[in-house]
Amino acid sequence: MTTVAAYAAPAAKAPLERTTIERRAVGTHDILIEIKYAGICHSDIHQAREGWGEAIFPMVPGHEIAGVITEVGAGVTQYAVGDRVGVGCFVDSCGECAQCAAGQEQFCAQAVGTYNAVGRDGEPTYGGYSTHVVVSERFAVRIPDSLSLDVAAPLLCAGITLYSPLKRWQAGPGKKVAILGLGGLGHMGVKIADALGAEVTVLSQTLRKQEDGVKLGADHFHATSDPETFSKLAGSLDLIVSTVSAPLDLGAYLSLLKPGGALVNVGAPEEPNALNMFGLIGGNKILAGSMIGGIAETQEMLDFCAEHGLGAEIELIRADQVNEAYERVLASDVRYRFVIDAATI
Repeated sequence: MTTVAAYAAPAAKAPLERTTIERRAVGTHDILIEIKYAGICHSDIHQAREGWGEAIFPMVPGHEIAGVITEVGAGVTQYAVGDRVGVGCFVDSCGECAQCAAGQEQFCAQAVGTYNAVGRDGEPTYGGYSTHVVVSERFAVRIPDSLSLDVAAPLLCAGITLYSPLKRWQAGPGKKVAILGLGGLGHMGVKIADALGAEVTVLSQTLRKQEDGVKLGADHFHATSDPETFSKLAGSLDLIVSTVSAPLDLGAYLSLLKPGGALVNVGAPEEPNALNMFGLIGGNKILAGSMIGGIAETQEMLDFCAEHGLGAEIELIRADQVNEAYERVLASDVRYRFVIDAATI
């Protein structure tokens, strides 16, 4: 066991504070990562404040981890000391079930979250708001040299969360794709959809971020607070990816789809959402969900982002600014992802 510094929430809704935690000894197939940067995801706030249900405390959030390997176990074959790697939303799975075999480890019944979970050793997992983490080499991904670690960190959640549904629903040339919500997730959706060759529309509450949207790669930008948006775009879109973590009028957004179009949700509201089924039946429309991606697809995403020069738009902060950052995320006052400099922990 190794004692390392971290920032943790001691209880639900409590401010995060500096503390120390124990990391397990490096096992045969483990790697020790010196964390350089950790992104702040809205889901960190949901969990630290028990918005999604009962959680485990003290909690060290963070599943957007980028760092450098400082030690490897005797049986490690994929990585070496000095390699640049990332860790995303989960750190273990059974490795034997159909989901694991299909490269969708996130759906394994025994998948273990990077934090707010219990590992197979019976100990709670602690996330990336810390100086070091020990993980199995199976659950690390290689960060290409052309990506700076600070802008790569958010890709471990925000990047894969958008890349996976855009690929699954075949965003590309000839497809009209809308990204609903231009925040930490949405801004990566715009970048990736544009790089895939789709015609990209941003749907945001107001036009306040229109200039940003165009710079990120959007072809069109519309305010959802304007009723004319829904009449103008009715029946015109092939795909909408919703990044919004608040209840929506799903029927209104389904009306924007062409027949056979899909509305894919990656945002996770704390409250249930109502839906009139006629919004789906009329037009053979699809309402779907998507949750991050497996290890292989996450590596594919990183390689794609490196090839196209895509990193997150970030605001780098000190660790002691994390509580302020949480409040600013809730106020939509970040362009577009806070990233903690782990050297300040």
